[in-house]
This record gives sequence, C-alpha cells and structure tokens, in this order.
Amino acid sequence: MSAALLSFEAVSYRYPGVDAPALEEVSFELSPGAFCLLAGLSGQGKSTLLRAACGLVPHFYGGRFSGRVTLAGLSTHEHGPARLGTFAGALFQDPETQLVTSSVRAELSLALESRGHRPAAVARGVEEVALALGIDHLLDRTTYDLSGGEKQRVALAAALAGRPPLVLLDEPTSQLDPVAGDELVGLLRRLNQEWETTVLLAEHRLERCLTAADRVISLEHGRVAHDGDPASFLAWAALRAPPLQTPGAKLFTLAGLRPAPVGVRQARTSLRSGGLLPTADDCGRPPASPRRSKRARRRGSALALRGVWHELRNGPAILRGVNLSVRAGETVALMGRNGAGKSTLLRHAAGLLEPTRGRIDRAGRVALLLQNPGDYFVHDRVGAEAPARALHAAGLGGLADRHPRDLSGGERQRLALAIVAGEEVTAHGGPAVVALDEPTRGMDREAKAELAGELQRRAQLGQAVIVATHDPEFAAACARRAVLLADGRVIADGDAAELLSGGWYFATETARILSGAGGALLPEQGAALLAQRLLAQEVAV
Repeated sequence: MSAALLSFEAVSYRYPGVDAPALEEVSFELSPGAFCLLAGLSGQGKSTLLRAACGLVPHFYGGRFSGRVTLAGLSTHEHGPARLGTFAGALFQDPETQLVTSSVRAELSLALESRGHRPAAVARGVEEVALALGIDHLLDRTTYDLSGGEKQRVALAAALAGRPPLVLLDEPTSQLDPVAGDELVGLLRRLNQEWETTVLLAEHRLERCLTAADRVISLEHGRVAHDGDPASFLAWAALRAPPLQTPGAKLFTLAGLRPAPVGVRQARTSLRSGGLLPTADDCGRPPASPRRSKRARRRGSALALRGVWHELRNGPAILRGVNLSVRAGETVALMGRNGAGKSTLLRHAAGLLEPTRGRIDRAGRVALLLQNPGDYFVHDRVGAEAPARALHAAGLGGLADRHPRDLSGGERQRLALAIVAGEEVTAHGGPAVVALDEPTRGMDREAKAELAGELQRRAQLGQAVIVATHDPEFAAACARRAVLLADGRVIADGDAAELLSGGWYFATETARILSGAGGALLPEQGAALLAQRLLAQEVAV
C-alpha cells in the first residue's frame, strides 16, 4: 500500500477571535490517485480544511492550530504555502483574488516560470492547459475583461499548469455553465485516472461530480461525520443529512425507492428495470407555469431593455440588440453559457454600464448583487454592514460580531444580499428591481431554498426579480420565467417549466432522469409522477 499523499492527524483549528472551532479532531488520509469529495452544509469547515491542506491555515490566517497535517511527507507546520505549492495546486471560492497578472497568457506562464521551467516548456504547458480547459481563445485577453466563469477557468488552469500531484478545489463549478462544468469534471477524472492526480474537491452540487468520485467525506460542525464511497454516503445522507442528498437521490427517497442512484444513468437504469420510467405520452404535456393574478398582469414594466448593444472599443459586441422587459412582481432566471453576456446585461440594468446603442427604462432603483460578495464589505463586523432586521432575515443574526471575510462562501453571499437589498421589503418600499448575478455560489441546498423563498416573497410584494444563474435547480425553485442568452442575444424566452425540462444541459437532474416527462423539474414533482406510475401498475395487475 502506497504512503499517504495527504494526512490529517487530529487537526483542530480556530480562526482568530472566534471561540467555535472551524475544524475539530479531523483525521483522514488520501492516497495517491484518490478522487475525494468534501460534502457539508455552508460553514461546516470544508474551505478551512482545504486551506489547512496547503498550509494557508495557519500560516496565512493565523488562529489556534493543533494536530498535524502532512503533504507529500512535508509537515505544514514546518513548511509554508510557497514550498507546499509545489505539491498542491489550489482553486478557492473567489478566483478573482488568485489572478495576479494582467493577461491570461502571463497568468498561466507565471505558474510554470515560478517552478523554474524553461521557455519552451512554459509555452508548451500554457498551450496544453489552455486547450484542456477550453480557454485557448482567451490567452491574449486581459484578465480584467473576463466573465466570472472565465476567471474561474483561468485560475484553475494556473493551478493545474504545473501538474501538481494534489489538486484542491473549492466550489470549482460554481461559476461555470453546465457544459463547462461537465467538461471540468471530465478533465479532473481524466487527470485522476491517467496521471494519478489526487483530487480533493469541496462542492455543494454533488450531482455534478459524484459519479467521478471514489470517496466522500462529509463534515459537520468541523468534524468528520461520514467517510465512505458515494453509495454509502447517499444512504447515510438520506437518514442523517437530507439537505446533502442529490436531487436524484431525493427523488428516489420521496418515491420510496431504494437504493439511491449515484447519477442520472444509474437512476434511469433502475427506473427502467422496474417499468417506472415515465414518458411524455404517459404524463401528458408539461404544465404551464402558474397563472399570475389579474393584478400582477396589470402591473407595468419595472425594467425594459430596448435594442441594447454593448460594444467594446476595438473588440467584440457583448450585447447585440437585446430586447427584454421584466414586469413588477415577475421572477426571471437569466441563463446561458459563460461569456454569453449575462453579467453585462445586469450591469446595464443597474446603470453601472451605459449601452452603446439602445435604451433602458427603469421604474425605480435596481439593487444589484454582483458575483464577488467581498466587494460589498467595508466594515470589520458583520453587524455594521447591514441593519439588524436584514441580517436576521438572512439568517446571520448570530454572526454580528464576526468579521465578514471570516464567513463561509454562502454566508458572505447572504450578507451581500442583505446589504444591497436593504431592510426587509414592504409593499411600499425597497428597490423596484432586485438583480442577482450567480447568487448561489458557496450556498448549500438549504440556503438556496431560503434564498428562493425570499426572492419569491419580494416578487409577491411587487418587486421584479432577475437572477443570472448556471444552477437549473435554483432557477426552477425561484423563477416562473427563463431567458436564455447566447452570444449577447436572447435566443429563448418563456416558461421556466418548459425551458428547464426538455433539454440536457439547461435542465434539472429530475428532468434529465425523467426525460422531462410531465414537466417535472424538482424531486417533489418527479416523485408525484412516479407515484402515478406505481398506481397505474397496481391497477393493471
């Protein structure tokens, strides 16, 4: 048996000024070639564990540390992040903070030059990693002009360029479109299988990468709550941690089926063998979204883009004649691949950018939450960032004395939303439009459900809500309407139930398992369809 590449021995850690431990008595080993997922709700220690694995905890963050972490035979207590970086490439939740040069090519070259590679090897390495991650067309772009998803891929490419034996990834698909996310997981799996690259990946959307993993470690209050293969993890989650279930596993649990499937293929195979895989003919046409009340239909436009173009000087057009109207009380999911123009559209909506052609009409203030929540923090206490009522509504009332930058990714997102949206909305106050750009980055499923409920509540009180997201599950939970962008143009605009149920990439896992039958987007809807199928079987017998 080969020696462990990464070892944690009774590791406990507390951030400076915080009494509660972020990690407590954590022990595990990773052998070379392992592909391990870190699961857990927001704030349970996943990011801290990754920081400890590469020496950032405690060398950069300070605090109280006990136990021992060993990476490639080196103690992280005796060696700092610079030395350990030879053996571990890392991508954390805020890729913007990891980009240090002005161009993509220079960013990737730096990762290799710092390791002493000769110019020819640097050029080859840059070309290979750019092709592998599909960013070769970005090599001569400046890092400032990239979208959030493009920045994430560039930061990941820099982490992978030197082919480190261990890759540490914190929510690596959170800003990637469905195609890019699948390609990333495929690349990690290939590196893992062909080069024995060890992967330690923290992720909330486990359905994206569970089939690639051979092991899942779940953290709860900084402790290891479960450590096993994906199938055993899903069985444990059904009993002990339902919010950690994948949509497919939740679908099976609600329908009373066992065992929970690890992926879509396994789910469809299981349903087909039991004669339970419904078809569109079995279930009828997909249901339309619920009708809005007459009062809602009479509401005027809160935001209207009329023939909006955004053209870069000596560069491409990011938006191309966009026509989009969002009514008061309407919830809209804005979807599309990385670089399609979603963030640019929202910046125009809020007045941060002016169109080069066309015009924008607003019924009032547009509250915009951008992709990096850290941009909104100006105080050293959470309690000073937003009113107490807004913090309580965001579930952050008990964290008033924490430093904003010590919060988990999901907690930072909720704090930023409390800042931009202000106090609790009333029927006569608050912004006319709430616009959010990838707001679920770093959020667990419970936090996403709470955010979806908050956005729906705001819509019921008359605010227009528009959310740019790559997460079909969140889009299905919060939006009645979906708009698909491609190359700066609106190419699809209609009911979310229709757009999110009939495809593959821009579809929920439930819809993919059931082939969009009956318009089922969420596990609860899918379980109802399976119950109908089971009843039909019983009647037939």
